[in-house]
Amino acid sequence: MSFGRNPHVAKAEAAEQKAHAARDGAAREQAWRDAARQWERAADRETDDKRRQQYTDKAEAARATADGAPLDAESSTTQDASPNPARGLLN
Repeated sequence: MSFGRNPHVAKAEAAEQKAHAARDGAAREQAWRDAARQWERAADRETDDKRRQQYTDKAEAARATADGAPLDAESSTTQDASPNPARGLLN
């Protein structure tokens, strides 16, 4: 057991990093939902009202991102596909 630290904050941040690194929409959505769950757990353990509200807001944002993840994943792959060939050309 840690002293004075909320272990769910680190877990939520790790889940967010995992969501950013996910390659497909389903994995991204699952990682964002895991991050939201961890942010909620962090908020439940928090005694400071200001931090509890911040963690709750982050949980809601992560859940909203998870709901929009499949659409964002498709649009980001189509947007990234066109600039990549142009980067290779110098002249």
